[in-house]
Amino acid sequence: GPAVRQRLDIYRPRAAAGSTPRPGGAPVVVFFYGGSWSSGDRGMYRFVGEALAARGIVTVIADYRLYPAVRYPDFLQDCARAVAWTVQHAAQFGGNPRQLSLMGPSAGAYNAAMLALDPRWLHAVGLHRTDLAGWIGLAGPYDFLPITDRAVQPVFHDPDYPPDCMPIDFVGHGHLPRTFLGAARADSLVNPQRNTVQLADKLRADGAQVTLDLYTGVNHQTLIGSFALPLRWMSPVLDDVVRFVQEGQAT
Repeated sequence: GPAVRQRLDIYRPRAAAGSTPRPGGAPVVVFFYGGSWSSGDRGMYRFVGEALAARGIVTVIADYRLYPAVRYPDFLQDCARAVAWTVQHAAQFGGNPRQLSLMGPSAGAYNAAMLALDPRWLHAVGLHRTDLAGWIGLAGPYDFLPITDRAVQPVFHDPDYPPDCMPIDFVGHGHLPRTFLGAARADSLVNPQRNTVQLADKLRADGAQVTLDLYTGVNHQTLIGSFALPLRWMSPVLDDVVRFVQEGQAT
């Protein structure tokens, strides 16, 4: 898009000497960062792009407009446009658009969940959730009304919450993408039982394929932080996510 925050960065694997390219191209991840929908930028998450690209995954890290410039649902529209751009251009960067997953931590996990579960956002850019190979949510908020965080309240028009603004609202209709849900057991910011575990249970009851991992030794911030090389000893989340992405294929 035309706005400063409607930009993205692409990280692609460096071809190893003598390696054979994957038929159709490498898996692709579109990554949305967290920050309560009011902070963050794509440059802060270079470590994620580098970690995934080093494992053979073309990674797109997208900015999106933030509060107070916008509120729900404008940032979801930006995220959907980033996905559409990636589908159109992935092959140019060695990626397979049929093996595209969405990923995010915290507020970014909410964004990924809404695009994967609520058909409105991808439909608006000519896509369908069946175009996704899967989605990955790390320490995400999926069921958090009423909002108690005063910084987040205006993002969702508190107290006049828009209808169907929670990912949990869209479980129960079947034909949902493969899902990887991860959270820190000791997450004091986003309750892992109410959000991650509850969503996993409901998705499974709806017939979705779900991988659920609860990690010890990390918290809300260090779960995604353990993608960075110096912190990978803290959790195996990078290995788990890479395995999930490499096994996926759009239906």
